[in-house]
Amino acid sequence: MDPLDAAMNKCGADAFVHYATGEDADMRYLTRFVMHDPFVFFKRRRQPGTIIVPQMEAERASRESIAAVMTRTQAGLPGITKKEKNPWTAAAQMITGQTGKTLLVSPTLPAALMRALEESARVVVDAGTIEQVRAKKMPEEIRLIQAVQKKTERAMALGISLIRNATVRKGVLYHDGAPLTSELVRTEVHKQLMDDGCRAVETIISCGEDTAFPHIIGSGPLKPHAPIVIDMFPHDEATGYYADMTRTVSKGKPGPQITEMFEAVREAQQIGISHIKAGVLGADAHNAVVDHFKSRGYESDTRGFIHNLGHGVGLQVHELPTVGPVGGVLEAGFIVTVEPGLYYPGVGGVRLEDLGAVRAKHFADFTKFEEKMVV
Repeated sequence: MDPLDAAMNKCGADAFVHYATGEDADMRYLTRFVMHDPFVFFKRRRQPGTIIVPQMEAERASRESIAAVMTRTQAGLPGITKKEKNPWTAAAQMITGQTGKTLLVSPTLPAALMRALEESARVVVDAGTIEQVRAKKMPEEIRLIQAVQKKTERAMALGISLIRNATVRKGVLYHDGAPLTSELVRTEVHKQLMDDGCRAVETIISCGEDTAFPHIIGSGPLKPHAPIVIDMFPHDEATGYYADMTRTVSKGKPGPQITEMFEAVREAQQIGISHIKAGVLGADAHNAVVDHFKSRGYESDTRGFIHNLGHGVGLQVHELPTVGPVGGVLEAGFIVTVEPGLYYPGVGGVRLEDLGAVRAKHFADFTKFEEKMVV
């Protein structure tokens, strides 16, 4: 049975309702339609989904969406707004006019629309059915994610080449006669990704002690003999699917603490990869890495290894499943990262991240890019 139908049957709902822009991951999954203003998706039990859009978007929606298309006029909104001036109430009346009086609604539905719907319908908040369905990827989705990963690796190669080919002057990396900065590397890899049809924001290019904080994006001149963390997570503009990868490099050999951390993290990643397969708990894979770090003398609390081993990737860069302390059973078709890291304020940090698919008996690693620290 269709998962939404099953969820509706469970609570006795007449229909499921979602309201968001096409940039919302659930909406994009349900409709494959991108519109930058929010619109309505509804699905009655045992029927295909339908979207309600403005007249000006109807033809494009008919061509691009996998859902049936209805205009706001066809749904009766103009007549409703002549009597009802509150736009949320009008939208709610339009929705219930098409769906019925018992609704299963998305957990991200705007509060104002929720209240308006409750004036005339029984409303049940869904537990995240679509998010759970999205976790398990179809073969075509996997192919699309692999395509983004290849583009991400090309951008990573460009970023690292800028660092490798830089010269060193007075403790700073130089490129074409000027300091090589985080901003410059970020701009160049973003240009490369744009040329490949991808868009990236907040790509991390952090250096030195900043690398001790996992999500500092980095700024200013890059330095030699220091860790440089490059973490990029672009999405393909045409499909919406993400990739995610991280490498840590250094122009010249860094100090012994960072070198030892790099080796421990590289070993941890292989341990994590070796544990991931269908039927294994995400928590068990994570805990195997925690145990490894402890055996090497590294903590896993307020410093050291301070985040989950991995997460799902798809129409969001962070989505189900979780590969962490509360991670559930991994299933074949899940796409996850494996990204152990160590972080010590005053010293720096190291992170390595690969992306791949959970298979019946192993982890299929999509990431082919080398893991070499000194460049």
